[in-house]
Amino acid sequence: MEKKEPTKKSPLKKIILIFLFILLLAGLAAGSLIYRALFRPNIVLHGKNSGYLYIPTGSDFNAVLNILNKHSFLRDPGTFTSVALWKKYPEKVKPGRYRLRKGMNNNELVNLLRAGKQEPVDLVFHNIRTKQDLAGKISRQIEADSTSLIHLLNDDNYLRNFGTGPACAFTLFIPNTYEFFWNTSADQFIRRMAEEQKKFWSGSRTEKAKRSGMEISSVVILASIVEKETSRDREKPVIAGVYLNRLKKGWPLQADPTLIFAWNDYSIRRVLNKHKEINSPYNTYLHTGLPPGPICLPSVASIDAVLDHATHEYMYFCAKEDLSGYHNFAVTLDEHNRNAARYQAALKKLNIH
Repeated sequence: MEKKEPTKKSPLKKIILIFLFILLLAGLAAGSLIYRALFRPNIVLHGKNSGYLYIPTGSDFNAVLNILNKHSFLRDPGTFTSVALWKKYPEKVKPGRYRLRKGMNNNELVNLLRAGKQEPVDLVFHNIRTKQDLAGKISRQIEADSTSLIHLLNDDNYLRNFGTGPACAFTLFIPNTYEFFWNTSADQFIRRMAEEQKKFWSGSRTEKAKRSGMEISSVVILASIVEKETSRDREKPVIAGVYLNRLKKGWPLQADPTLIFAWNDYSIRRVLNKHKEINSPYNTYLHTGLPPGPICLPSVASIDAVLDHATHEYMYFCAKEDLSGYHNFAVTLDEHNRNAARYQAALKKLNIH
C-alpha cells in the first residue's frame, strides 16, 4: 500500500488565512471599541445619583457639547461625539431639561436627547407681591426670562386676549404647583395659567361670586387686600366680611395695605397719617370702592375667604393687644377705639414705636 504525502498549503492560502485572522482581530477590536463607545458608562455626576442638563432654545450640537463640557458631565467627550454623529443627533437637537443618571452610557444619552424626553419642572409660586416678584420667581424655574414676562404682563393689547388688562393681570394666576417643561416661553406660561384660571373658577366659585354680586376680578382684588391684612386663614372670612360691609354702606375701605402698595414702599410697618395723603387710585382712604387692581397675588385661602365671607355687623378691626397676629372686631367706632387703645398700650409697654 502506497503512503500519501501530506498536502502542503500553498503560500497564497497561508497569506489568505493570515489576512483573515488579522481581519478577525481588527473586527474584534473595532467591535470592542464600538461596544465601549455605546455601552460603557460615560456620565460623570460628581458624587450624585442624578443631575440635570439644560439645553436652551435655539441650541445646536456645538452648544450642547459646550454645556456638557462646561459642567464636566462626560468622562470621554470624544466617544459621545462619535455616537452622536453616528445616530445623527446634530440634526435633531431639542431644547429642554434632561435628567442624567449615574451609569448612563452614550447610547442612552443620545437616545434621550434625540427623543426630547424632558424631565418636567414642578413650578411653584406663592407669596407674590408684584409683577417683578412673579416674573423673577418664574424665570428661576423655567426658560422664560423675567423681562419677557413683565413685558407681556404690562401689554394691554396682549392681555385683552384674556379679558383683562395690566392693572388686573394678577387675576390670571392662581398660586399653586404646576408641571411645566423647562423650555416654556413667557407666552406659553401665561396661556397655560389662563387655562388653569378657567378651571379654578369653573363651578361653585363662579356661582358664589354671582350670588355676592361680584365679578371675578372684584373677588381677587378684595382677596388681595385680605391677604395682606392677616396671615391667619381662620379669620380671613371675618375680615372679608368687614370690607364687604363697608362696600355695601358706601364707606371707603380704609385698608392700610393699599397705601403701602400705592407708595410702593414695602418697608412701611405702620401706616401714618402722612401715608394717607398720597394721590393714588389705590388710596382707599381717599377713594370709595375697590382699587383698580389686586395689590398682590392672593392665596386660594384668601379668595375662598371672600367667596365664603362671614356674615356679621362688624365695621372695624384692630390687631389684638396680645400681638398674636389675630384681630379684635367691632361694630361701633367707640368699641374700635377702645380696642385700638389696648393695642397701642401693648406696643408702648414693649417699647415698639
